[in-house]
Amino acid sequence: MPVTAVGFDLDETLAVTERAREKLLADATKAVGAPSLTREEYLDAHSRHLTSDSRKPIFADLLADGLGADAEELTDAYQQAILDSLASVGDIPSLLSELHREYRLGLLTNGPVEAQRGKLHQLGWEEYFDATVVTGELEAGKPDRRAFDALCERLDVRPEEMVYIGDNPEADIRGAGDIGMKTIQVLFPDGPEPEPSADAYVDREELVSALPRIIAELGE
Repeated sequence: MPVTAVGFDLDETLAVTERAREKLLADATKAVGAPSLTREEYLDAHSRHLTSDSRKPIFADLLADGLGADAEELTDAYQQAILDSLASVGDIPSLLSELHREYRLGLLTNGPVEAQRGKLHQLGWEEYFDATVVTGELEAGKPDRRAFDALCERLDVRPEEMVYIGDNPEADIRGAGDIGMKTIQVLFPDGPEPEPSADAYVDREELVSALPRIIAELGE
């Protein structure tokens, strides 16, 4: 079936932080006098709050005093640290502009609404997508099919017409593939191993130059 739409993950696919997330988290906790937290602890709590409005419930899980000032202050400090370090993996606007001549474009990203939409605003990419879905607005996050169904609904396409691009083997590749989307896994040093079920792979450094060709080949 011809490809009529392309969906993207955001973090580690189209955008990265120029400083390690572990360092950003350490700086944020130190700035507000919160206990030190590991990246693994944060990701575990994050996975339990994929449908929240902000990171506040995540940090409330991790801080002994619950939904108090510390959680709110740490949320703000970590959010600002990420925004200050956020960077595009290449000339993403030119890539999206090129793809938009042939396909409808969507973004589906796991995470709290304020955090993820804040990143898009910082990057200035809102205008390039026909639909943007943040799982904080939904009942479930990736890899739950309800997240991918929401993207299809907002783009008015069937899963079989879409290619989804992401880095995470379970949340992105298996999640999208399970409902019938074609998938392209983004690979990078120290990133996840290639997922065998992916339809294609692309090195992140070559994303802008290689992705249009790979998508076209999947649609043949």
